[in-house]
Amino acid sequence: MTIYGVAILAFCFLVGKIMGSLLGAALGFDGDIGGVGFAMLLLMLINLYVKDKEWFRGESERGISFWKSMYLPIIVAMAATQNVNAAISGGAVALLVGVLGTLACFALVPWLSKIGNNEKQ
Repeated sequence: MTIYGVAILAFCFLVGKIMGSLLGAALGFDGDIGGVGFAMLLLMLINLYVKDKEWFRGESERGISFWKSMYLPIIVAMAATQNVNAAISGGAVALLVGVLGTLACFALVPWLSKIGNNEKQ
């Protein structure tokens, strides 16, 4: 059942956010530091533990795998939205750096696509 995947995902997200907030407070920052990483690591560890113990089979295992694969794109999209909001409110310099970084990445795509492509033409 998919509900197990949602429950594990929500648990990992909440624990990760708490750990990230505690780390941020310990380092003197007003925010979450590494919460997504902590949550992803916890999700992987729980998934390995559940598979090792063979607690879930069939539909339940597919539900956990589905939400495990959906976690990263959802969190990255949420973080990207926050970064854009921070860049716009941060002023022109933050926006300029973001645009220049993006353009640099686009310019490097042809060069990076050749790496590892050793086919002789």
